[in-house]
Amino acid sequence: MTASIEANLVGVYEAMGHGALDAVDIPSVGIEGNASSQSARLLTNKIATIGKLIGDAPAKTKRRMSRDAEPTPRRLIAIGASAGGPAAVAAVLSAFPVDFDGAIVLVQHLDAQFVPGLTDWLGQHTPLPIRPAREKDSPQAGTVLVASSADHLVFKSAQQLGYTPSPKDNFYRPSVDVFFGSAAQWWPGSVIGVLLTGMGRDGARGLRQLRDKGHLTIAQDRATSAVYGMPKAAAEIGAAVDILPLSAIGSRIIEACERST
Repeated sequence: MTASIEANLVGVYEAMGHGALDAVDIPSVGIEGNASSQSARLLTNKIATIGKLIGDAPAKTKRRMSRDAEPTPRRLIAIGASAGGPAAVAAVLSAFPVDFDGAIVLVQHLDAQFVPGLTDWLGQHTPLPIRPAREKDSPQAGTVLVASSADHLVFKSAQQLGYTPSPKDNFYRPSVDVFFGSAAQWWPGSVIGVLLTGMGRDGARGLRQLRDKGHLTIAQDRATSAVYGMPKAAAEIGAAVDILPLSAIGSRIIEACERST
């Protein structure tokens, strides 16, 4: 908790990089009216959600350079992350050159209000343009789009992204599984699925769907994960072609892209 998330974004993302699951302004105390009750309710809702995540975790774990975008990129880099994700995503993106020709979409477990700050922070670690994904967006080569809603980011056609509230019973919002599954169904080219540090099992099933379709899938290893939940779940069901330390994931993606050129 912090007195002001907006005034302390650097500290918030540093904490998330070390494994914090979420951030919230300190609830108002001693103030009558809706503002006080709403801030308290926000905190209790976040605690309840984290409680579900812990319950679902394995038992042993508790500006920028510009470039012309290709209208129809052949490669999609689909990244999913949760606890510890911002720092891990920054490490992966920092490996990509300014002329990287893959389209990148990130699904990070994070409240929508934090996404603009996250994109600004990640932008310090990559020369690629990065912004929140909007309804009817199309992935573009060399651009990073970030899921930015409590609804799930999905492909609604072969090239068009959008948001959906379904499945409503999935408390991972936005869900990595849902996005990976839609990419496996709709994306016409090759996909590289990447599942990074996080608590719980979200993303494992979707990563398996991508592998079953013949796409390259990568999971972060135990030693470099802030929370070895999501990557472990993927490893347990054979969803990952490669299980790699964080420092090797960016270069592996580049290598795979060069081989398929």
